[in-house]
Amino acid sequence: MTTDLRVLGRDEWDRWYERLTLAFGGVPESPQERRLWDDLTEVERALGVWDGEECVGTAGAFSFRVAVPGGAFVDAAGVTMVSVAATHRRRGILTSMMRRQLDDVRDRGEPLAVLTASEPAIYGRFGYGIGTLQAAVTVDSSRVRIEGPAGTDDVRLRFVDTAEAAERCEAVYVRTIGSRPGNLARSPGWERLPLLDPPEERHGASPMQCVLAEREIKGSGATSVEGDGGRRAAEVVGFARFHTKPDGEHGVPRGRVQVRHLHALDPAAYAALWRFLCSIDLTEAVESRNRPVDDPLFSLVSDIRRCAVRVRDSMHVRLVDVGAALEARTYLTPVDVVLEVEDAFCPWNAGRWRLTGDAKGASCERTDDAAELALSVRELAAAYLGGTSLAGLAGAGRVRELRPGALAEASAAFGSVVAPWLQHGF
Repeated sequence: MTTDLRVLGRDEWDRWYERLTLAFGGVPESPQERRLWDDLTEVERALGVWDGEECVGTAGAFSFRVAVPGGAFVDAAGVTMVSVAATHRRRGILTSMMRRQLDDVRDRGEPLAVLTASEPAIYGRFGYGIGTLQAAVTVDSSRVRIEGPAGTDDVRLRFVDTAEAAERCEAVYVRTIGSRPGNLARSPGWERLPLLDPPEERHGASPMQCVLAEREIKGSGATSVEGDGGRRAAEVVGFARFHTKPDGEHGVPRGRVQVRHLHALDPAAYAALWRFLCSIDLTEAVESRNRPVDDPLFSLVSDIRRCAVRVRDSMHVRLVDVGAALEARTYLTPVDVVLEVEDAFCPWNAGRWRLTGDAKGASCERTDDAAELALSVRELAAAYLGGTSLAGLAGAGRVRELRPGALAEASAAFGSVVAPWLQHGF
């Protein structure tokens, strides 16, 4: 078979995207969503594989910055829209696209590549490890109470028009993203993604609703809002976007609240938003498909057994430049360890690296010193954001300790105060 792998031309986007849609089941997206991806796609970073006039492979990348432990943001390629036509499987097309893409990422100087996988078993052979997890949660709100901290009752909640409040909600998002590794700093245009609400994808639920959490403050610079005694100054301290889906049986209401996004600047605002969602009339359950695995919600509910939780993989991480990536983050405890890294797909990473660092910074350089831990770049990627411990990977036989004590030292250092989390896909 003779195929042509090349950077996508703008005039080829429609054919390329239609092939991508077919590979993912052939169900067309809403016009709104298709327009958004048309606008956001970085055509100069999109690859197509062509068999004559037919597109048989697609792969793209977005230019992102990803939060890492310590609060810094690191340049990363957001790998996306990867597909191979069903007629052209097992012919090396995916491997050729991954090869070209990672070479391009390296040439651009991006230390990381990240992706969300439709099938998580695919990408390990290309050096990707599972860097973040997400929890799907269903709260039995008919029996569970939200027990908020002091100050919860001081938070004012009010319905707002979703589009009109978008800028204020985005400001809250921006203030929170550095607090968890894995979050993405949204480039211009990406603020449109959380506002997508095509009617054909609601499946009987309401249009997206939005509630702001506000706290009255004194002084200038505050937002003026309506209060019982007229207008007063308030600060937006959180928001929730959600749908309600009516349901019932024999006259008994059994509706559900479907949470799309919820962010808050402090514990009281966070609790106030969840308490509101769990008390909406005519509903008996609150569900969210994507929360961090250490969500404070689990400490707010009165009965965790009545909160069904399911955990799955979320963002897969690939260290494209081991030295630069490890230097970009900080470490919970002091670490000085020599890593023997295996990387068959990106051999420039293979070999020994001395990592020294602490909570203030790090260096990672080539060394001829004796190795103290041996692992592949896939395991290093899984541990990079602090969500997977090196000790846990060693328990699975995927990390080898070559110096006694090195594993405990490195595993503690690579940890994160909070679990990494990817708040939205791409």
